[in-house]
Amino acid sequence: MARIDLKNIAHSYHAKPKEPGDYALKHIHSTWEEGGAYALLGPSGCGKTTLLNIISGLLTPSEGRVLYDGRDVTDLPPEKRNIAQVFQFPVLYDTMTVFDNLAFPLKNRGFKMAEITPRVREIADILDLTPFLDKRAAGLTADAKQKISLGRGLVRSDVAAILFDEPLTVIDPQLKWQLRCKLKEIHEQLKLTLVYVTHDQVEALTFADQVIVMYEGEIVQIGTPEELFENPRHKFVGYFIGSPGMNFLPCSLEGRQARVGGVTIALSPETAALGAKAEGELEVGIRPMHLEVHGAAVDGGVPVTVKSVEDQGSFRILTAMLNGHTVRARLPEGRPVPETQAWLRFPPERTKLFAEERLVV
Repeated sequence: MARIDLKNIAHSYHAKPKEPGDYALKHIHSTWEEGGAYALLGPSGCGKTTLLNIISGLLTPSEGRVLYDGRDVTDLPPEKRNIAQVFQFPVLYDTMTVFDNLAFPLKNRGFKMAEITPRVREIADILDLTPFLDKRAAGLTADAKQKISLGRGLVRSDVAAILFDEPLTVIDPQLKWQLRCKLKEIHEQLKLTLVYVTHDQVEALTFADQVIVMYEGEIVQIGTPEELFENPRHKFVGYFIGSPGMNFLPCSLEGRQARVGGVTIALSPETAALGAKAEGELEVGIRPMHLEVHGAAVDGGVPVTVKSVEDQGSFRILTAMLNGHTVRARLPEGRPVPETQAWLRFPPERTKLFAEERLVV
């Protein structure tokens, strides 16, 4: 296991990058602690796989250094970094048995069978592969093959880190959930440093202790799932985390209130004071679940026109228009649904203020 330090990492696929747009990664400076479970989360093209490949040694960064436990490994190839990597599609030897596939990384490093056998059986038991140990990998299902691939990464107890590049893409939804839970159990049991790349927020939030959200080549926030949901520090985090994501409305500031078109929304004194010092375009942000929906005018409520209501089973999502802007609110089960007109109240303690897409702090 290792602590991973990324020192001012930047990377471009251009031979001679000249401007920020030429870089796939822009100034990554971060420390990931030994034994942590981290998820790199973001949309396609945000740079998460590029960053993973720099950590693994498949890529050398254009700028900056990579350190494992204080040791500079920037110019070392993957085999010199003592890491294991699990890819999107299973990498196996189909003609070998499951046991031999799991044992291969240990045999390749000169371990004796007296050491290999108990370790293989331990990992097989963790991954529910024990009944298949004597079977060839070729005849197994896709999820079983991916379990073997995961096991090949986990079988080495001496690795600095295990890197996962969207390993559950080929698995059906129910088995994805089971494997995510299994990975969480494995981390709690073995305390390995795990780095997991995904574009799926559910995978990231259920797997990781710390989620690293990436956007346009930058790390915009690192935090627990709760921190990312309750206190997004960048507009993208608010939009990307949650379903549906956070509502954003362009506004101006008038004392302790945000003005959105012809209506005002109350802010907490602290938020208003910070907003008074902010520069650039302002927006208020609030989670759909924190909006209060009323069928009649209420103190502090703003009128909206109801456009649609989507039934999600245990709750409904109301979509409305506020001065030309779309707003979504979550209605708990059993609450009456306004038909055409509603009033939304923005609780000041739940209403955030963003300047130039970043949380005002």
